[in-house]
Amino acid sequence: MSPSLIDHFPATLQAQAAQVLQYSPYLRYQLERHPNWIENLVQSHAYAEYELIGKVTQEIAAISDESHLLKAIRDIRHRESVRLVWRDLVKLAPLEETLRTTSDLADALVQTTLDWWHKNLVEKNGVPRSREGVEQQMLVLGMGKLGGRELNFSSDIDLIFCFPDSGETDGRRALDNQTFFTRVGQKLINSLAQITADGFAYRVDMRLRPFGEAGALALSFDAMEQYYQIHGREWERYALIKARVMAGLEQDGKELMQRLHPFIYRRYLDYGAIEQLREMKIMINREAIRKGKNQDIKLGSGGIREVEFTAQVFQLMRGGRTPELQERNLLKTLDALEALKLLNQDEVQALRTGYHFLRMTENRLQMWQDEQVQALPSDAHQQQQLALSMGFDNYQSFLKALDQHREQVSSIFQKVFFVEEDAQQEQLALTHLWQGQMEDEQAIALLHAWNFDPARASWEQIKALHNGRLYGSLTELARTRLDRLMPDLLSVCSQQSNPVLALDRSLKIIHEIARRSGYVAMLADHPGALEQFVKLISSSVWIMLQLIKHPILLDTLLDTRHLYRPLNRQELDTALAQELQRVDPNDTERVMECLRQFKQSQVLRVAAADITGKLPLMIVSDQLTWIAEAILDQTAKHIWHTTTQKAGNPRYEAYGQNYQADYAVIGYGKLGGIELGYGSDLDIVFLHDSSGQNQLTDGQKPLENAVFFARWAQKIIHTLSTYTHDGRLYETDTRLRPSGSSGLLVSNVEAFRQYQLEKAWIWEHQALLRARAILGSERLVKRFNEVRQEILCLPRDKDNLRHEVLAMREKMWEALSNKDPAHFNIKKDPGGITDIEFIVQYLILANAHEYPTLAYWSDNIRQIDSLRDSGILPSEQASKLADIYRAMRNRTHELALQEQSALVEASEFHEERLYVREVWAQWLSH
Repeated sequence: MSPSLIDHFPATLQAQAAQVLQYSPYLRYQLERHPNWIENLVQSHAYAEYELIGKVTQEIAAISDESHLLKAIRDIRHRESVRLVWRDLVKLAPLEETLRTTSDLADALVQTTLDWWHKNLVEKNGVPRSREGVEQQMLVLGMGKLGGRELNFSSDIDLIFCFPDSGETDGRRALDNQTFFTRVGQKLINSLAQITADGFAYRVDMRLRPFGEAGALALSFDAMEQYYQIHGREWERYALIKARVMAGLEQDGKELMQRLHPFIYRRYLDYGAIEQLREMKIMINREAIRKGKNQDIKLGSGGIREVEFTAQVFQLMRGGRTPELQERNLLKTLDALEALKLLNQDEVQALRTGYHFLRMTENRLQMWQDEQVQALPSDAHQQQQLALSMGFDNYQSFLKALDQHREQVSSIFQKVFFVEEDAQQEQLALTHLWQGQMEDEQAIALLHAWNFDPARASWEQIKALHNGRLYGSLTELARTRLDRLMPDLLSVCSQQSNPVLALDRSLKIIHEIARRSGYVAMLADHPGALEQFVKLISSSVWIMLQLIKHPILLDTLLDTRHLYRPLNRQELDTALAQELQRVDPNDTERVMECLRQFKQSQVLRVAAADITGKLPLMIVSDQLTWIAEAILDQTAKHIWHTTTQKAGNPRYEAYGQNYQADYAVIGYGKLGGIELGYGSDLDIVFLHDSSGQNQLTDGQKPLENAVFFARWAQKIIHTLSTYTHDGRLYETDTRLRPSGSSGLLVSNVEAFRQYQLEKAWIWEHQALLRARAILGSERLVKRFNEVRQEILCLPRDKDNLRHEVLAMREKMWEALSNKDPAHFNIKKDPGGITDIEFIVQYLILANAHEYPTLAYWSDNIRQIDSLRDSGILPSEQASKLADIYRAMRNRTHELALQEQSALVEASEFHEERLYVREVWAQWLSH
């Protein structure tokens, strides 16, 4: 090394410079050519946002001819690259700065060169305009690492050119827009990639454009959109994840990306992405081995590409429903995966540190001679310099650390993608069976050996699927996925208590999802999900029907860590609020879709935990009630927000003060009693506290408060009860409001009190015992609780009360109970659930004026406990009634999960029914 070059550095940096120049012959060569760059080099700082492009724009704008343009581009590229190398190797710049500045340099040179040539060609051919006369400019999409602003030091740049609309230039030598922008693009490529005496700036790769090398160099937005809709392939979705408009008008860029968005990100969970990326990686691995690149830090095992694929499979699979994953930058994507708990903290940290190490290594390899290399060096001298530049004493120590990172990356990649090429061989006999390579008797014998009994029925079902119209109509990809799934499905079904039933139910769902083969791929690729799938549908017809109606729920089966741990009340509220934040609040269809999908997935988790015995009965009802409460709460808030946007908030004047009117939603019946089942309706009553004068909303289009609250409640009911393609949230019943169906939909709380005091029937007070404020303002909830307590604690004539309660129950027996003595309706027949509830309600209404604590609870079990604690029910009687009540409700849950009514054989609960009737006779029959 020439001593004179070191002399150009300040004395305090000369020793460091001598070492760093050993790390990069490219740096040394450029500084020997341009020693004047050293002064700015050692005084450099991290560029602020847009600082570099401003600097380059100023330099390029002053150039008047092409030869000077080409020289300036190359000088700028080398000058800024030397600055990058220096800051990186002396550890002034963290990896993120190096990647960002490398990308910004490419952005700056592409944008300024594009502008230069656009102006030049406009002078010759006129301004390109749309057919409507709007001026047009070309857009440049940066792809790959350039799109993610994480370009490596000596990378090609992958570009796509496009323009908004067809048309022509307005000059005397008019050109159609495609020809004009093709020429601009050709000039841009030539200016960057042509080799001159000063070298080249960038190798430009245009093969990612529509139709690749055979396609037009520049396409209109319409042509781009049509291509991806008709011809777009899975690998192009993968490529477009990182697409970024790096040059052109910002508004045009937004329009283009909005038009491409549906192709990139599916609205459903796209499990086929796993298979597509896995196949791409297998091809890359084979190619790397064929070309001797097994030590390639990008393409080899545990390399950069495996980190990228691990992150991007989640983006392709879930990005359409989770906007946080619609991120171009890989490190930010990893942050999102951790925040969303799609990968755990340790996994993300391993990928993050591995990526840092691999990308730093890649840059050091390329900074050696400014060459696009990713293979580790074979030269001993370069190996040692690489190790030293990475902070290691020798190459072996560096290799050990590199291998540790690659092993961790590879392990996580294997876990996500299940890359086990020999795994399908485990069920070879079942594979032959599915593919029809056995005679009937041989196949039946094999199925019998695998616990299918009777085996013939199962074999007929398997043949019917394989030989039927459905299988024949599938695409080749869909058939391949089903072929991979079926042997594993048969194996898992064979392990169930009733394999024939398990297979029958599984095939019902397969028939529904076969054409949406991403779901088939998900089950084939996730053994844990397949096991949960078979186990749960074997145990529950209800779950089977839910999955047939809503295959998107299969996603819930993937997360076995959380499948059996339903969310608590607060977690449900937070989770649903986060889901709704991702949806345009004015897009009613998407809001309703979001609410329904949320309910379905959460109820499925409860059912899974219920079936497997991980949740006791009372907690199952709590969970189902909490789900309903969260949905009610978020629906009410959402509709309040959208309604007040137009009408303003309801206000009123009282006692010389102006107040905002509040609301409360009261749950009755099973909702109020925290006893919801899987198919329960919601009995709800709406209250407000508006009174006094000037009861109007304060918006630009004021409404009377009564009208405002009626519209608000109607929209809530509509949102909950309307059928969509995702089904209905809940059937709602508001007939328990004052005056029933003829009364106001939303009542003033004081009018509610007067009605309960003066007009309500005894059965309405019985219903009030099961009422609970679900949501609303603290003040109004408190007032409702006061009114409820007041009404329930009124003194009552016990004989008259007994007569009224008995008369109501007799009407119900006559109208609703089962008339077949061979069967027992657990809910409605004498001795069943309703009898227990009526006994409890009678005793509380008869005694609450003396024992006010009786009126505190709304659920039947705690009401029984309060009767025992007050000495009204003997302890043994209370305990036995509570046990019977729990047992009967537990049985109704079981029946609901099998899509069966609450009707059972008369012999079931025989002793319990007799006991309930004895207690009934003691309290209500005399």
